[in-house]
Amino acid sequence: MLDHVRTEALFVSDLQRSQDPTVQVIRDAITTTVSRLGEHGCAELVAQEFGEHPDCAIGRMRWARSAVRLAFAA
Repeated sequence: MLDHVRTEALFVSDLQRSQDPTVQVIRDAITTTVSRLGEHGCAELVAQEFGEHPDCAIGRMRWARSAVRLAFAA
């Protein structure tokens, strides 16, 4: 799975930054979200959030991107 798909999946997942999730929790949230929505479904919800709440979406996307880098660092 590509990092941009992982990032979008984490962005639209129910996981919150305030939960201080572990690497495994981040990975599980991504897998669950992609299984539930599919890659295209995740992308659609990201676009919707940026359209409706751009001020909040930017911060969440930054968090999602850095969390994916941490969770999948090799």
